[in-house]
Formats: sequence, C-alpha cells, structure tokens
Amino acid sequence: MSGYDERPAIDVIRALENRVALVTGAASGIGRATARRMAEHGATVILVDRTADALPGALEDLPAGAHRTVTLDVTDEAGWIDVARTITDEIGHLDILVNNAGFGTFRSIADTTLDHWRMVMAVNLDSIFLSTKYLLLLLAKSPTGGAIVNMSSIRGIAAAANTGAYCAAKGGVRMFTKATALECAALGNGVRVNSIHPGHVATPLTAGAHASEEGQRALLADTPLGRKASPDEIADAIVFLAGDGSRYMTGSELIIDGGSTAQ
Repeated sequence: MSGYDERPAIDVIRALENRVALVTGAASGIGRATARRMAEHGATVILVDRTADALPGALEDLPAGAHRTVTLDVTDEAGWIDVARTITDEIGHLDILVNNAGFGTFRSIADTTLDHWRMVMAVNLDSIFLSTKYLLLLLAKSPTGGAIVNMSSIRGIAAAANTGAYCAAKGGVRMFTKATALECAALGNGVRVNSIHPGHVATPLTAGAHASEEGQRALLADTPLGRKASPDEIADAIVFLAGDGSRYMTGSELIIDGGSTAQ
C-alpha cells in the first residue's frame, strides 16, 4: 500500500455533482457568485440570506435544479436549529457549508460603540459558530465527506487602521476554522474545514469604500495586481476548497488578494 489517496483525477467540470451545498449571504456579491458556481459544478444549493426580496433573483441565476432559498438572520440561533431540522427531515445530510455572510465598517476604536462591536462579531463570527454547531452532524453524514469553507479576509491576517472590530472578527474566523478542523480530524468524521481570505473585491457591499479618487489610489497602492477581484474569482476558489481537488486540505487558509499581503 502506498499510504496516500489514489483516487482518480478530479472532473473539474462537474466537481460537485450530486452534492448539497448551503451558502449564506447568497443574495448578492460573493455569496451569489458562489451559489451560481456551485450549481454550475453540479451541486444542489440552499441559498440563505436575510434579504428575502433579493433571493428569488439569485435563485434565477442558477441552472435548473432542486435548489431552494431560506430567509434567515444568520445570528439567530433558533433559525439555525430550524434549518438543521429541515435539512434532516427533507434531505438527510449536507455536503458543503459556505459561511459567507459578513460585513465591515471603517470606524476608529474611539468611535466604535459596544453595540456596533457586538453586531460585527455576531454577523461575522457568531454566525459561523452557530451554523457549525447545528450543521456539523449533517456534514458528518455526507457520503463524500463534508466540507466547510469560512469567509475570513486579509484583515484576519494583516490589520489596518480603523477596522478594529472587523479585524478581530475575521481573525476569530481564521482561528475558529483551525480549531474546528482539528476537532473534526480527531473525531474522524470526514469533515474538512478551511478559511478563505479575499482582499479587495468588487461587490455591492464594498462599492462605496473606494468610490473616491483618493480611495482608488489607496486600492491600487494596496494591491500589486492593480485591481479589485471579481466575485467569481473568489467563488472559484471556494468551489476548489469545497470539492475533492482540495481533499488533503484542512485547517488551511487560502489568500486571494492580488498580492496585498505579500508586501
């Protein structure tokens, strides 16, 4: 015996065939692109977002399939319990969990209220704890081995001024990912857990951050490749982490930042 995985090469065109994926923040931006890419690769997708009005449009982006939408505030524990119960009753397992929902603001520490700090933590970090807690058993039942992809940021690795709450939350995502990966490996439940760390991405959420000429100059100075990423470029990396092409990766962090953190 060779001692390593000798499965055949991956079919990258249908890499997620017959798998069920849940994507949070799926109504726009990276989440919407990820849901579409996963469906294009063969997955059945559960699109989760708190913005009910935007979910039908995101669903229409997907190729035909048994996809569904769920309106959920990802900070709501009872909501996650309901989602887990529904998947258990109607599907029986979950193959992929993409914790994408999140947001950030530019505020000095002095100008950050405790309520705002707690809101940033709740959306970016608490939500990942809740989804993992209530969906992990379903992921462990995946016949292909479950995969969790947690959305962190380059701000979970390299800090910036006036982003204290966001840096703390995304740094927490990075370390929670590693702790979860080690726990799953020790349990032998087949679930891999990795984090993804985008740099500047062109999404509706970030549209105003670099709208000014000064903001554009700052973006170019911070990004050696000289542009923002598209949501599809991040989504393609998430598909990789969710599929068999990354089957020996767990507890890892994938940085997609145009070279920002290499400086």
